[in-house]
Amino acid sequence: MSLVESLSKSETIVIAEVAQAHDGSLKSAHEYIDLIADAGASAAKFQTHIAHAESTIREPWRVKMATADKTRFDYWQRMEFEETEWIELRDHCINRGLSFMSSPFSIEALDLLDRLGVEVWKLASGEVSNTPLVEAMIKTKKPIILSTGLSTLSELDEVIKWILESDIDLTVLQCTSEYPCPPESTGLNLITEYRKKWGCRVGISDHSGTIFPSLAAKTLGAAVIEVHITSSRDSKGVDSPSSITPEELKTLVSGVKFIDAAIRNPADKTCLSTSAEEMRRIFGRSVVANSNLEVGHRIEIGDLVYKKPGGGLSWKDIGTLINRRVVRPVLRDDLITEANISEATK
Repeated sequence: MSLVESLSKSETIVIAEVAQAHDGSLKSAHEYIDLIADAGASAAKFQTHIAHAESTIREPWRVKMATADKTRFDYWQRMEFEETEWIELRDHCINRGLSFMSSPFSIEALDLLDRLGVEVWKLASGEVSNTPLVEAMIKTKKPIILSTGLSTLSELDEVIKWILESDIDLTVLQCTSEYPCPPESTGLNLITEYRKKWGCRVGISDHSGTIFPSLAAKTLGAAVIEVHITSSRDSKGVDSPSSITPEELKTLVSGVKFIDAAIRNPADKTCLSTSAEEMRRIFGRSVVANSNLEVGHRIEIGDLVYKKPGGGLSWKDIGTLINRRVVRPVLRDDLITEANISEATK
């Protein structure tokens, strides 16, 4: 199923963000695709950086990792792939049953990805204010998934209204641009607030390095979940502390499916299910004899006790049993039933 079909059918989409975890290695990028596919995610997402189209040598570092890169511009250059290499990555995703995604960080990158047939745009938090890029996305008429990590509510309102008024399918992701993001900064409350404010599909882009915010977001109605992936906790990548491992991604996918099934099948407490009726018989209690009762014995309160299993008379029926006589022998722990007692005598 394509990403567009999944969105239209309200299927929960789990996007595994590779970002720069490949560190400029095409081989590593392909390895990540296999890890993501094996974990059962919906899409593998990259970032398409073209240094000369998006940056200058004056761009500051977020975190400087590799000593080989003198500037942030040099780093972006090292992260670049040729168009033929992007085609290889796209085809690998398709062959593994994944949707291929990549965030463009320039119009040149967007044009490249458009040629590759990217179905859905991901607008990164830092690009929400990039008016030319947003305009170029809108012109393609493709769905947009927008992250909110670096914008105020008023800034978001302006861009989101523009996108919606352009009749573009939009998903808004609650995102906190802290790496890693602590629990008190996840902003889970904003998921429902965004849906109420703009009436569009919502989700989360999480940088906590755990699966917990994503699972919580699913219970709040998140239709799209985006998490960063790292090959292992020993990885030294800049995003590694904000990422989850392939094993955790697999658990997240399973958890999302579990929650999806629960939400799609609301419980009806006006009656008990067949399985619940059986459990109630096992765990419930019935009125039974506290000792052997002979024929003719007049039942007293001390003759009765409440024990498992259920299925017999309830303790609330106890008042109707007192002073009635035993008409058939009843052994200790046998059920007291209407068949072995008579009408009460006066």
